[in-house]
Amino acid sequence: MSHADTRRSWIASANGHPDFPLQNLPLGIFSPAGGTPRGGVAIGEQIFDLKLATAAGLFDGAAATAAEAASADSLNAFFALGAGPRRALREQLQTLLAEGSAAQARLQALGADLLPAQADCQMHLPARVGDYTDFYVGIHHANNVGRLFRPDNPLLPNYKHVPIGYHGRASTVVVSGSDVRRPNGQTLAPGAEAPSFGPSKRLDYELELGIWIGQGNAMGEAIGIGQAQEHVAGYGLLNDWSARDVQAWEYQPLGPFLAKNFATSVSPWVVTAEALAPFRKAQPARPEGDPQPLPYLLDAADQAAGAFDIQLEVLLQTPAMKAQGMAPLRLALSNTLNMYWTVAQMVAHHSVGGCKLQPGDLFGSGTLSGPSADAFGSLLESTFGGKQPLRLPSGEERTFLQDDDEVIFRAHCQRDGYPQIGFGECRGVILPAH
Repeated sequence: MSHADTRRSWIASANGHPDFPLQNLPLGIFSPAGGTPRGGVAIGEQIFDLKLATAAGLFDGAAATAAEAASADSLNAFFALGAGPRRALREQLQTLLAEGSAAQARLQALGADLLPAQADCQMHLPARVGDYTDFYVGIHHANNVGRLFRPDNPLLPNYKHVPIGYHGRASTVVVSGSDVRRPNGQTLAPGAEAPSFGPSKRLDYELELGIWIGQGNAMGEAIGIGQAQEHVAGYGLLNDWSARDVQAWEYQPLGPFLAKNFATSVSPWVVTAEALAPFRKAQPARPEGDPQPLPYLLDAADQAAGAFDIQLEVLLQTPAMKAQGMAPLRLALSNTLNMYWTVAQMVAHHSVGGCKLQPGDLFGSGTLSGPSADAFGSLLESTFGGKQPLRLPSGEERTFLQDDDEVIFRAHCQRDGYPQIGFGECRGVILPAH
């Protein structure tokens, strides 16, 4: 059965949960207290332990194969199985965990070890990231940043013809909750003739959708646009931390390097395509006069239902706010409908030249800002390049991030007649530079 249902779970915390009702069931890697990392499924405030469930023989057929792969210390082998086993596992999980399940007594007999509280567990990266590619498909962000540097020509000519991206650094992708060290680097101060070295003074976040690749392709063989969605294992939140002053000095002519490679944070839970199915939308129509994508990037089904309606939220909490007992402040509320290119177009373009994608590869969407200031997905935009500081309820101001600030991303899908589902959080605290 698809996500499009209103079934309840016998796990009470799942019913009405803002992120993890029965209709979501995202996968991740966790360590129970005193235990080793293994795969689990978020359900309400708890985690369904796939390793224990597999050992108890709770699954059969393709679902058993998927559960065994997903119970390892990373989801790479599970991602490699593709959509069929993933869907089989989801269906059996929903049957086991639904209210009135014939297996409820058996599951409860396994005790609390089967369903540890999330609060008592440590989360890890969902998969070993072989390669990480960051795209630039948020058109409002591209326009906003372009205006800061090229007021008369914010978008370069290729933007509406090709999904722009660059290869990031997989070794510094970290799970939510990991601290982020302010980077040192070369910067060129305004009016200076030569660069200086030291801590970045213009540290920023970028609000992005993370895309986990499932089954890959052989080197030299492209993934067609019509099959691209089948190569996506799931979705999460991604913060592409950025040192804007380092970036401004280094990015010409080859683009981002040290300004981006010091850290990228991702949320721990992988939300499947099946959970997001009721929240698919038609890709927003291109403005009149924009070029049609080339044939290898154009598919009728993808245009009809290749976009997602996911609300994306940025929050900030400073040390002073914490000391005063203040809740994190929302800085922006945006949506994945602000993507100029679909996920399928990103996958098809990435592989069209023969690039080999592999299970566990990670894509970032690029910053998904909306058209108004309350939907800007970076401080570079919200403060108009640092010229208009944000005023916080604590009496502080921010142009860029300061040490010990905490940035929090959240995301939710809502639709009349369906339970809300969410992605959990993607958090990171800024530590001082070495």
